[in-house]
Amino acid sequence: MSEATTPTSRPTSARIVAVGVILLLIVVAAIYAVMDRSVPGSARGVVSAYVVQIAPRVSGTVTQVHVADDAIVETGDALFSLDPRPFELAVRQAEANVASALQNVDASSASIVAAQASVTQARTALDNTRAEAERTFKLEERGIVAAARGDQARAAVAEAKAALDQAEANLESAQAQLGPEGEDNPAFQAAAAQLEQAQYDLASTTVRAQHRGAVTNLTLAEGQFIAAGNPALTFIDAEAGWITVDLRENQLQKVEPGDPAHVLFDALPGRIFRGRVQSVAWGIAPGRNVQGGLVVNQSSKTWFEPARSIPVRIELEGGMQDWPYAARVGGKAHVVIFAESEGGPLALLARGMQRLRSWASFLH
Repeated sequence: MSEATTPTSRPTSARIVAVGVILLLIVVAAIYAVMDRSVPGSARGVVSAYVVQIAPRVSGTVTQVHVADDAIVETGDALFSLDPRPFELAVRQAEANVASALQNVDASSASIVAAQASVTQARTALDNTRAEAERTFKLEERGIVAAARGDQARAAVAEAKAALDQAEANLESAQAQLGPEGEDNPAFQAAAAQLEQAQYDLASTTVRAQHRGAVTNLTLAEGQFIAAGNPALTFIDAEAGWITVDLRENQLQKVEPGDPAHVLFDALPGRIFRGRVQSVAWGIAPGRNVQGGLVVNQSSKTWFEPARSIPVRIELEGGMQDWPYAARVGGKAHVVIFAESEGGPLALLARGMQRLRSWASFLH
């Protein structure tokens, strides 16, 4: 009797395995759901930076390309030059117009021309210095560069402004020698403005780097005509880089700017970098089309609507000073964000899994 009831009174080994697998799946699903909110991560991060299409301010034929493809350039380095002859002729014509206007007041044009050239040069230098300083100030506010860099930028702007003030004072002094009749002469004022414009155009024939960066995908060649405002070469900013990672909406419940993050670059297997959340995007384009002023209905052929992702911007803690050279724009990165703590059990589990991934990245 006892032997006949044994198969029905005890669960079979298959049932035990099935129950164990189900329980394991439930535990794994629960851990996955909790980790998605406490330590969200993604393997689809992208290395990002400011990519600028540099264009000349004036039109002309390229006479010299000063850089090679993938070259690293510093602030103020010449990138390419346009044929200056048309602009030199324009300057000579403007100088002649100034001289002609000054003949009526019996004054020399040499001091006016020289003073105006100094003003143009000083104003160009101030514009470039201000543009570079504004970038430095933004990076300083975000903690990417040290405060000393910001102080240096402010000092450079003040120095450039002082140089412009001195040049303008010299120009005013030269114009004052003309007397009231010459200084207020409409013909002289028009000629002086034309001269300043011609000098500024001539200075713009050499296009220079506004800040440190890399030239890439260079296709510019001597003899090529470039119209004003048309892109001539691609420039990657070397002073601002970040990682863009798309996270599902339900992963962002606890993510805030300033949260610590760990970054693993595919280009640097085995190494994990510390970073922080700089910002979370406020919106994305849902892809809805409009025709005739009405939204077009989007028919779906899937059972479940795909989850939408929101871009999150991650910056390395050391800023660009610690940015790895091998991590190039467009490269892939794995990111883990610690929305609650870096030391809890789930955080330790996420860190361990990322460490395993860093070792495995040697193989692919």
